[in-house]
Amino acid sequence: MTSAFTLPVSVSFGHCDPAEIVYYPNYFRWFDRCFHTFLAERAGGHRAICAALGAKGIGLIDLGANFPSPTTEGDELMLSMSIEEWGRKTLRLRYEGRVDDRVVVQGHELRGLFVMRDGKMRAAEMAPLREMLETGAAA
Repeated sequence: MTSAFTLPVSVSFGHCDPAEIVYYPNYFRWFDRCFHTFLAERAGGHRAICAALGAKGIGLIDLGANFPSPTTEGDELMLSMSIEEWGRKTLRLRYEGRVDDRVVVQGHELRGLFVMRDGKMRAAEMAPLREMLETGAAA
């Protein structure tokens, strides 16, 4: 597992539902933002990476989360992402969100690198993306 990348999120009224806790789809939005911020800082961003690798995108295949404690307006969420596993054609990301010492969300994403081949969208080998992210350089 690689070292974590952390994204701070200031929780506002607009992130919350009528029960005054974070509306759960916002966590998935923040997972995505965390991943894309990581890509931008590590290798120039999603668009630059795809251009360098001849890919259409680094797309979502599966995701999930659990919410052991509520997050409310005014909280400062520290969302950490780590690369849990590199597969041949997939990348598994692990997320953990904390408010102070309290874990408020734990989740995962499974992503693939997608290219057009024979007129169809296909999963590509992850090795070039892995090299790019580990070295912090465009391919």
